Amino acid sequence: MLWGIPSTVFTGALAIIFLYPLVWTGVASVSPQAGTSQTDGWGFGNYVTLANFQSGIWVYLGNSLFVSLLTVALTLLTSFLGGYAFARFSFPGKNMLFLLVLAILMVPYATLLIPLYVILNAVGLQNSLVGVALVLTMFQLPFSMFMMRISFESVPRELDEAALVDGCTSFAALWRVLLPAVKPGLITVGLFAFLTAWNDFIAPLILINDTSRITLPLAVANLRGQTMGVIDYGVTEAGVVVLALPCIVLFLILQRHYVRGFMSGAFKG
Repeated sequence: MLWGIPSTVFTGALAIIFLYPLVWTGVASVSPQAGTSQTDGWGFGNYVTLANFQSGIWVYLGNSLFVSLLTVALTLLTSFLGGYAFARFSFPGKNMLFLLVLAILMVPYATLLIPLYVILNAVGLQNSLVGVALVLTMFQLPFSMFMMRISFESVPRELDEAALVDGCTSFAALWRVLLPAVKPGLITVGLFAFLTAWNDFIAPLILINDTSRITLPLAVANLRGQTMGVIDYGVTEAGVVVLALPCIVLFLILQRHYVRGFMSGAFKG
């Protein structure tokens, strides 16, 4: 009992440290502040200004949502099939190929954006949300592939072998038996992909030229200094709240699967 008190105090203090900036931002976005769109009383003036900025917040939300969902879909499909192949099949150069995928982590993110910009321009995907999603998917592959490989390896081979004996095809065994078993890993991969794509700033900055196609983080950054370079802190705080809410809600809903996904393979063997 006595040992639990310091642990409770420590974790409580950590929670306060992490939550205080979020709570402060939410309160400041609706509180009266000089030089903002909310000067008299508490209200949503900053959110109104944010909603009416240039093409409108719904356009930028739609752009961010499209990029995020496409990134999640591509990441899940690629990592699911790739992780299954690396975990269940033996082929020449398997480990070397896996190391090459992981080697993407050693390349600084920003250094690849200019070459990728040239490639996307050559194939007609420059200034395209699809192009941004493809770039973000590429940078998600190392973690996603690693995560799905250990998720599949934590599932006993006897499960899919028994399914094959019962008459399932390889695809049916993968879909009906292995997919439910690795669902926590898939949720972890999908959550990471969504958070990365939703909050990414530099890829849309480099790859998107049309202001009506930019994502919400870039729109909030443009809004900060729209009047003679003076930062509108009230609208910035409102933009941060709008950016943070989907991530917080999604994490709270999926946190149980998220933790189970990270534990995949921890007790293997």
